[in-house]
Amino acid sequence: MQVQGYGVIPVNPNETNVLGEPAYPSLAAVFGTIDLVNIFRKSEDVLPIVEETIAHGAKASWMQEGVVNEAAAARAAQAGLPVVMDRCWLKEHAARSHRD
Repeated sequence: MQVQGYGVIPVNPNETNVLGEPAYPSLAAVFGTIDLVNIFRKSEDVLPIVEETIAHGAKASWMQEGVVNEAAAARAAQAGLPVVMDRCWLKEHAARSHRD
């Protein structure tokens, strides 16, 4: 998505650099507005991340392909966040950006 011009802010407590960008240990450590939190975690680990997403004031929550957590999706929706589940952001972007 970086190649497409999107700013990517990695959040990973086990890394200091991801995709050439500094990684933050948590969403709380990120300053500024977050448009989309793209979650690459096991399905059972998603709810606390959605809670962090809500607390930070991010605008949307996206669970990557293979990540399904109905309780987390319901919590995000309850907080007024658009939520996508079990979809690849890159694939969805490519499908919608394709021009014949």
